[in-house]
Amino acid sequence: MDRDLTLQDLQAVDPRSLHSTPGGALTPASPDVAVAHHQRLASVLVLAPEVGDLTRRQFDRLRTVFVYGVLNYELFTMVADDARLAFEQALRDRFMAFHKGTVAVRDKHGHEHRISATGYSHFFRQMRDLKLTGPRIQMAGRWTGFNGTLDGLISWARREGLLRGGRSRRVETFLQDMRNEVAHGSFHLLGPGDALMALSTLVEVINQLWGCPTPGGRLYPQPITREVLFIGWTSAGDECVAGLAENLATSATTRDTGWTYVLVRAVHWSEGREDPNLLEFDSLHATTSYPTTLLWGPGTRSEALVWLRENDPQPDICDYMDQVFLVRVHDGHVLLPTEPGVAAGFSGPDRLGNWYAIRADGGLDAFNHVRSLESGVAGHASSGECRQCPVSTLIRGDLDMALRAAAGSGADTTPRTPPDVRTPPLRYPRIIPLPAAAAGTP
Repeated sequence: MDRDLTLQDLQAVDPRSLHSTPGGALTPASPDVAVAHHQRLASVLVLAPEVGDLTRRQFDRLRTVFVYGVLNYELFTMVADDARLAFEQALRDRFMAFHKGTVAVRDKHGHEHRISATGYSHFFRQMRDLKLTGPRIQMAGRWTGFNGTLDGLISWARREGLLRGGRSRRVETFLQDMRNEVAHGSFHLLGPGDALMALSTLVEVINQLWGCPTPGGRLYPQPITREVLFIGWTSAGDECVAGLAENLATSATTRDTGWTYVLVRAVHWSEGREDPNLLEFDSLHATTSYPTTLLWGPGTRSEALVWLRENDPQPDICDYMDQVFLVRVHDGHVLLPTEPGVAAGFSGPDRLGNWYAIRADGGLDAFNHVRSLESGVAGHASSGECRQCPVSTLIRGDLDMALRAAAGSGADTTPRTPPDVRTPPLRYPRIIPLPAAAAGTP
C-alpha cells in the first residue's frame, strides 16, 4: 500500500466495478446503479430453511461481502475463493448434523469407538488421536473406510444419498480440485461473474446436502414436470411435430390423412428446460434427454383424441437423476439403452448377450460408457464410478443379473411390452457396431 487510506478512500467506489453491470461494459454505470445491480444478483442466492446455522452464517457473510465488491474489486476474488473453501466446510457441518454430534468409528479389529464432538475439527482430532488403522464409519448401513479428508466427505455424502446425479459428481470433483488450488495456489484476480458462479454453485451444494434440490438448478435440480404430449409424423417421414396433447384437435401442424401419432408423457417445457431429443422418441429405447413414457399409439389423430377424452391422462413429476439403464452387447454390436421394465419384457433372442446395468442421468451417457468399455477405450471403469463418464456401472452379466442389480438400486423392473414404435427420421440406429478388434473379443 503506497499511502494510508482515509475513510473517504474506503467509501469510494472501485471504478472497475462500475463496468461489471449489463450497461457498464463500455460506459461505466453510476455507483447507485452498480450497487443495486450487485444486490439484485446476491438476493437470488437463497438457502433452504433446513440448512444448519453455522453453514448459513458463513454463506450470508460471503453474500454480503460480494456486494461490497463494488467498493473494492479485489473482494470478488476473496468471495470466489472462500466459496470454494466453504464447499468443504458445508460437508463438515452436514456430517456432524447427520450424526447428531456423535460418530461411531471402528478400527481394523472391529472394535467400536464412539466419538462425541462439538464440531468436525474436534471429531477429526479425536479420531486421529485414537491412532486407528483403517478407520471405518457407517455409510448407508455398511461399515466403510473413512479418511476424514474432503475426498472422504464427498464419498460419505454420496453413499448416504445427500449428493446425487452422475453429471454433478463430475462437478464435485472439479470443486474439490478448485478447493485445493485455492488452498495451495498463487495470486490471481477474479471478477464478479466468477464470484457469482462460485456462490451459485455453493448454494446448490448446500441446499442439496440438507435435502433441498434447487428449482431449475444446474447441479441438483428438483424433479421435473412431464406433460401429456402428442408426437406426429408423416408417412414419408419428412416431417415430425410435437406439442401439448390438449392442442392436438386445434393445432395447425396436425393432420388426419397420412399422419401417425403417439401420446407420451414427456418434458415439454418445465422449469426452463425442454427435451431437445423429444422428436427422437423410441418406445423400446431411452433416446430422449428426459424420461419419456408411451401412453397410447401409434394411430390416427382421431383415435388419439378419442383416447384422450376417455382416459384424461395428467402430468406427473419425474426425477431424472441417477436413473438405471440396461445396455445390451451382442454379436459385436452395442444396442441403445433400455429402461429396466422394458428389458424385463423382452423374450427369446432379444434377451441374449451381455447386459450392463448402468446408473446415469441420461440414457446416452450409459450407452457411450458401454461403447467405450467394449471398444477398449482406456480409462473407463468396468465397475463402480467411472472417472471418464458421468455414470456408475452396477453389473455386467446376463439380463437376469442386470435386472436384479437394477431392482437393488431402486429401479422399477416390472415387465412392460410397449408396441415397437419410433419417430422418423432415425437419428440413432438401434444397433451400433463395435470396432472390428473389439467385436472379436469374447
